[in-house]
Amino acid sequence: MKRLALILIAGISFATAHAQFQFGVKGGANFANISDAWGNSSRTQFNINAGVFFHLPVARHVAIQPELYYSGEGDRFIDAGYTGSDHLNYVNLPILLKLSSRTGFYFETGPQFGFLIGANTTYQGVSQDIKSDISSGNFAWVFGLGFKIPLSPVGIDLRYNAGLSNINNYQGDNSIIHNNVFQFDVTYVLFSTGKK
Repeated sequence: MKRLALILIAGISFATAHAQFQFGVKGGANFANISDAWGNSSRTQFNINAGVFFHLPVARHVAIQPELYYSGEGDRFIDAGYTGSDHLNYVNLPILLKLSSRTGFYFETGPQFGFLIGANTTYQGVSQDIKSDISSGNFAWVFGLGFKIPLSPVGIDLRYNAGLSNINNYQGDNSIIHNNVFQFDVTYVLFSTGKK
């Protein structure tokens, strides 16, 4: 057992010694809505996201990528003929498994933990704080595809964040609702180490 552990550690150490640890920034557009337990979705709300990422290699073409970023989410809705919107502001922490190819294309997936920092609804020109009606935490699963331009610090990232936890915290309402977000991001590596 000890021998197997030493072989695994040696293999990971060799892979990481010849790979790039990277730190970078990312930002882009969110296309968010809120769905209920029956799959009914509200209208899409446009917002932004921005933050940082760490690329931590564990084997050839395999990495763990934790991130920390602001994400504007929510939805738009129609009530009594008037259009309103919900704005939910999160700090998100995804921890992703990233599988890359030599061509620059990659696939990523993993859990994401969201922490609510603000929430308000706007209806007929009046804004109201609804943070107490929304759960303070949000758990989602991330699926993404992207392309890192070879010999360049720039990349493009497309994701879907599927909300798994019920974000409804409104007293007396047992409805189950989930956040769902499509993201389009541009990534930029600020710092990297290791063999290119």
